[in-house]
Amino acid sequence: MKNSVTITFCLLLLSAFAGACQATPSPTLQAGEPALRVLAVESFLADIAQNVAGDRLAVGELLPLGLDPHAFMPTPKDVVRVADSNVLIVNGAGLEKWLANILENAGGQRLVIEASAGLTPKQRSAEGIVCAPPSQDSGDEHTGEGDPHFWLDPVLVVHYVENIRDGLSQADPQGKEDYAGNAEVYISRLEELDSWIANQVAQIPPERRLLVTNHESLGYFADRYGFKLIGAILPSFSTGASPSAGDLARLADCISSSGAPVIFLETGANPQLADQLAQETGIRVVTELYSHSITPPSGNAPDYIAMMKYNTRAIVDALK
Repeated sequence: MKNSVTITFCLLLLSAFAGACQATPSPTLQAGEPALRVLAVESFLADIAQNVAGDRLAVGELLPLGLDPHAFMPTPKDVVRVADSNVLIVNGAGLEKWLANILENAGGQRLVIEASAGLTPKQRSAEGIVCAPPSQDSGDEHTGEGDPHFWLDPVLVVHYVENIRDGLSQADPQGKEDYAGNAEVYISRLEELDSWIANQVAQIPPERRLLVTNHESLGYFADRYGFKLIGAILPSFSTGASPSAGDLARLADCISSSGAPVIFLETGANPQLADQLAQETGIRVVTELYSHSITPPSGNAPDYIAMMKYNTRAIVDALK
């Protein structure tokens, strides 16, 4: 028995790092069967999906709260959870590249719902970023795939809701009306959130709507609400990139010439480079934006809508 457990563990460990992603057959819930086991990769995505699922299904999250999906390293336990799922909900657009090997080797049948399907990612270019480096090759793991951070624009999250609704309805046809009704209610809440954010941002004079960030995550938010992207410490869609000395010097010059007053850091970001830039330019550092994860119920951002409201308040308070 001990040898069997050891072999199983090793196979699961190997499965996390070998192979390429293949599609798996889509299960359909039949009358009398247990409820589907639904797993979303990121916590904000699990919250969005739970609002669509309502009381009919429970949606779990794969990544623990606070972890960065860009740099996540799956464990054998994570492989088991994916293997046990009937429905897996992913952001897509290249965010979860580490997931391909797991799906190849997990076995079983599951429906994979790509929440961002149908959306066109922004590509990396100098256009729209004041301090874009001359070379766009910064070791970005998303090179050629575009910006995956659609969820930071609640209008684009409407597409997430529609894709999740359709996917859950495919897996559980008997719940189609429930999912449609829940999605309609949540889309109304997203529309209210969009209006709320726009009203909050209106407090910031247009000339002060300048964003300097840890990495290039707020492009869709900036497009939606009229911000100008000055630059990012990590000139990349991924937090796994490394800036050069030239990148940092260029960003310091852009900060000084633009008058941008704040660098915004996400939770978990190393503040060392931001503090260095702050000393050189006199810019202020605002930490604890929640861009990739919600918080526990007692935290500042216990769900997706609360996360967006918290971030908006932090940005508005710093810039108005």
